[in-house]
Amino acid sequence: MGGALSLTLVALAYPSMLGVNTVSSSGTRVIAQTQWGPLTESDRDFVVKVRAAGLWEYPVGQLGLQKGQSAAVKTASKHLIDGHAALDASCRKISTMLNITIPNVASPQQVGFVNTLKADSGKQFDTDFANILRVTHGSIFNTIAKIRSTTKNTVVRTLADQANATVLDHITVMENTGLVNFDQVLFQETTPPKLPAKDLTPPPPAAGQPQIVLTPPVDSTTQPPVLPGESSPNASPTPTVG
Repeated sequence: MGGALSLTLVALAYPSMLGVNTVSSSGTRVIAQTQWGPLTESDRDFVVKVRAAGLWEYPVGQLGLQKGQSAAVKTASKHLIDGHAALDASCRKISTMLNITIPNVASPQQVGFVNTLKADSGKQFDTDFANILRVTHGSIFNTIAKIRSTTKNTVVRTLADQANATVLDHITVMENTGLVNFDQVLFQETTPPKLPAKDLTPPPPAAGQPQIVLTPPVDSTTQPPVLPGESSPNASPTPTVG
């Protein structure tokens, strides 16, 4: 993989407001010049968003395998685990390449989604699972398209390609459950709640805390893409934990 940033001295910490919604007012501002192209605030925020999404959707996939009532929900759960393990591998590599600080815990809003599903049982679990995840994936889909169409950074562009395919797959498997209430989902996507910044912000990792790794399933069918500077998918093996 490529070398260090040319002009950055410290890790680029993510800004205070992140989550389902994009709130940066200066997303086009270049914050670093890298060998893979300029890095903007929006680029950095996107890497953090993808990482944070996996930190709650991966465990929700595990919940779905345990609590899901229908075969379609269990299938969707496998897709969540598989897709986010691959995205996480890319995020961790890219965060090192671009010197971006990434979280180890999802935002309070996202943790709230997990807690709702932990408390659910039976058919209510399946219904909430499909609708919560359809809302969140639908909400981030437009952000991915914007990043893909505007970024000048090649590694961020590669991540956007991967995220686009993964999120579209996850939207599809949620809809395949037959449980998505489209009127409700579309209303929530277009009229999101006005939450305080602290609810939308994944906390920074504690000093010295080991980086959490989302372990790929043994039967994984999804591999992270080759990043600029890698010669093959196996050029930089990803360690697994847990």
